[in-house]
Amino acid sequence: MNDTPGWASPGSAPSDGQDDQGVPRPASPADANGSAPQWSTDQPPAGQWQPPTAPVTPAPAPARADSGWGGPRPQGQWGQQQGPWGPPPAAKPGVIPLRPLTLGDILDGSVATLRRYWQTVLTVSVTIAVLMQVAEILAQRYLVPAPPEINRDASPAEALSQSVDALRSSVIAMGPAYLIMVAATLVSAALLTVVISRAVLGRPVTLGTAWQEARPRLLQLLGLTLLVPVMAAGIMFVGLLPGLLLGGSSGAGLAFLGGTCAFVAVVWLTIRFSLASPALMLERQGVVKALKRSAKLVQGSWWRIFGINILTQLLIFLFSMLIAFPFAFLAMGVAGDGLSDILDGTVPETSWSYLVIMGIGGVITSAITYPISAGVTVLLYIDQRIRREALDLELARAAGLPGYGG
Repeated sequence: MNDTPGWASPGSAPSDGQDDQGVPRPASPADANGSAPQWSTDQPPAGQWQPPTAPVTPAPAPARADSGWGGPRPQGQWGQQQGPWGPPPAAKPGVIPLRPLTLGDILDGSVATLRRYWQTVLTVSVTIAVLMQVAEILAQRYLVPAPPEINRDASPAEALSQSVDALRSSVIAMGPAYLIMVAATLVSAALLTVVISRAVLGRPVTLGTAWQEARPRLLQLLGLTLLVPVMAAGIMFVGLLPGLLLGGSSGAGLAFLGGTCAFVAVVWLTIRFSLASPALMLERQGVVKALKRSAKLVQGSWWRIFGINILTQLLIFLFSMLIAFPFAFLAMGVAGDGLSDILDGTVPETSWSYLVIMGIGGVITSAITYPISAGVTVLLYIDQRIRREALDLELARAAGLPGYGG
């Protein structure tokens, strides 16, 4: 799939000025002898006529240009099925209909991919989730320092300083686990993108096939995955720097204003480049070209893509909480002094039982949410190409649907 689609839209006959000599017409009353209607003597009496038992097949409608979805449409099956109730449903060779997608289509396609290709999808997501949870458990057990005991008599500034120092040491200690998480997320996104692209066409895909197709793009995908957060961090640093240099109350106000503007810019860029990953994987382009491709596809649809992403993340968060809460209560009940720690507001000791129970909950959550999140991103990319470039025609031809050419 290239920036400029390489397919040619199927032609269509003009709807006006067609030759109608071969079109059957009902006989007029004067057609038989030229003067008076000639009714058959075998006509049934009035009120006793019965309709024919076999359905009458209407003559195929002439091909016409229909640009409702962004370009001319082939009239193989659609033109013959056109009825008085509007256009027929779009072809659906895989998990989505080949037309511009709604939010329901995108979510349903993501869930349908998980359901139909559960062996391949769960193999990828469960393996990645287990690796990430093991890395996080080991880091929390052996690297992350114990939370400091804040003196209740300390001033607010001292308490804030102690909290910042503890947060900094925890982030540094979790560095190895973060690197493993980035690598695991990278491989998961690459493999799931390939699986979802096959699911759109209704084709089977194995883990070996997905890995063979995704492996050549992993280094470029890694560069893209690291470039966007670095850009976001640079924008935030530039926004906060004037206020930090000024200092004092006026500096704090300036830092707040600059940080707010920088945050808005980061959100805008994040959505603008949100389709770069599937563009890089499916169109086999470089990092810079993938970013430009995403910006082109998102242009004019920023708020729609932003809303779909926010709603998807909200649903994933609620689902994660529904799974995480029972495991969290169970882990706190097993570790430390039980559920009394929750009421006292104390942090239970990170014992092996606590970490393992929390890790099991994290594996279950990640194994289900990763495919949904990746599916939404890939299907949003496909939806934007359908709306702008009539990609549904190309997908229909690739799926081998009749009436769309070879």
